[in-house]
Amino acid sequence: MANKSKSAKKRVRQDVKRRLRNKSALSNLKTKLKAYKASLVEGGENRDELLRKVISAYDKAASKGIIHKKNASRNISRISKLS
Repeated sequence: MANKSKSAKKRVRQDVKRRLRNKSALSNLKTKLKAYKASLVEGGENRDELLRKVISAYDKAASKGIIHKKNASRNISRISKLS
């Protein structure tokens, strides 16, 4: 970080925070999706609840700009067809 302006240093700090927040949200989304797919294979009882959690996670990620809203819509449609 040689001779960076104050604003450039601040942007770097902000980028680190945002990257961690986005990574956490994506990881959470993938975990919920994996749990839902596992319940489909095993024939779990709470599939509807898990599906709602996955859809909610996709909607939240799209609303926060972590993923594109059309990406969320496409994936929600695909996982809804699975059940």
